[in-house]
Amino acid sequence: MTKYILSIDSGTTSCRAILFDKNVNIRSVSQREFTQIFPQPGWVEHDANEIWSTQFSVIQEAISKVGAIPKEICAFGITNQRETTVVWNKHTGKPVYNAIVWQDRRTADYCKSLVDAGKTSFIKNKTGLVIDSYFSATKIKWILDNVPGARTSAEKGDLLFGTIDTWLIWNLTRGQVHATDPSNASRTMIFNIVTKTWDDTLLDLFNIPKSMLPEVRESSGDFGSVSSDLLPGNIKIAGVAGDQQAATFGQACLKPGMAKNTYGTGCFMLLNIGRENPLVKEDKILTTIAWGRKGHTTYALEGSVFVGGAVVQWVRDGLGLIQKSSDIEALANQEKDNGGVYLVPAFVGLGAPYWDSYARGTIVGLTRGSNKSHIARAALESIAFQSYDVLQAMTISSGTNLKELRVDGGASLNNTLMQFQADILNKKVVRPTVVETTALGVAYLAGLFVDFWASAEEIEALWKVDQTFEPRMSNDQRDDLIGNWQKAIEKAKNWVD
Repeated sequence: MTKYILSIDSGTTSCRAILFDKNVNIRSVSQREFTQIFPQPGWVEHDANEIWSTQFSVIQEAISKVGAIPKEICAFGITNQRETTVVWNKHTGKPVYNAIVWQDRRTADYCKSLVDAGKTSFIKNKTGLVIDSYFSATKIKWILDNVPGARTSAEKGDLLFGTIDTWLIWNLTRGQVHATDPSNASRTMIFNIVTKTWDDTLLDLFNIPKSMLPEVRESSGDFGSVSSDLLPGNIKIAGVAGDQQAATFGQACLKPGMAKNTYGTGCFMLLNIGRENPLVKEDKILTTIAWGRKGHTTYALEGSVFVGGAVVQWVRDGLGLIQKSSDIEALANQEKDNGGVYLVPAFVGLGAPYWDSYARGTIVGLTRGSNKSHIARAALESIAFQSYDVLQAMTISSGTNLKELRVDGGASLNNTLMQFQADILNKKVVRPTVVETTALGVAYLAGLFVDFWASAEEIEALWKVDQTFEPRMSNDQRDDLIGNWQKAIEKAKNWVD
């Protein structure tokens, strides 16, 4: 009898494997970090082979921790850091270059040239995306243009492209399946979210051979089986979704008008806008595919903050103000407010709704009385302020006035941050009992396909509230804080002046 769904959660800094039972109890977790590579300022890379070996080792460890045998695992689900780009030789299975990570800014100048050439509407209307080096297309082009022999090999049909989900599927199936799902495909800037196909005109624009691209299958669907030489039992890979779309499903935001915010390395807010309605507008909010299931496509609006929880890591590692990330709450609470200090963590530019690749991190409002606690509080508050900016833009774009925001991710466990988020948004913030919603969401997608769970209604019933944060800040105080934050943003955007 099958007991578990195994979620593969391949993140930006670590690989995890989590075993869920039918009642969404976490029965086993294994996690391991992998190397972050920074060849030049603004460049971020990963060793794709290290990601694969690390991921498979935590899969084995998670299974062994509970003494599970393969036949007790009903299916695998895969969720992943999105946009990160791997190009490999389909004959040898070897990457031709390191994976270029979503945070990487090396193609910012090329993206600016596309904007200057008037390509913004052309690309937005097809993909729902703004032109930015965040997405995969310019990363693929960079590899083909800069790695010796890569373009020639690609044009001969010898190279394959994939985001991390595709890379893991390829390795788990020993090269039998080269596929992705619509949520990941929609983040590449070469996938047409209206026709739901790879777009030939975009491929021509970026000079990317179509032979490189994976087949797009439904998020809750058949992605082949794990090769028996890796794990016996013919275990199906039955669910795939990019990390933020998976978290939206895991938060049971299954109806239009429901939204979640994930506080991870970055912050990612998604608003479900329903089926068959791309809602592409000429603004700074992205339209993305949330998931594909049972012949239907669900769309979402998304706002991406590049540096969310990562600002806490910077306070820890860059400034040395805390020993571990969880220490920031106590340090911030040594002061009753930020003392007029505002920190804009534009370390790799600004994401939504500014999309400024050239903005840089800024601290303003320092006085002789400022101390490390003010800086720690300003760092925490920057996460909430950036999320406020995204929600404001999303509300204008969609015309939807949220009643509550569901939250997850590591930093959502910080009660001080969550209360401040509720205060700044002036909305209820709700944290579920299971905050591992990214892994849980893809477990749900896999489990629904193999009938481990019966229906979406069962998924909704499994979602439980841990804590609700109600806004309690005065309007005057809120307006004052937001006004000062906007001044700090302008300083970050104009730092070179």
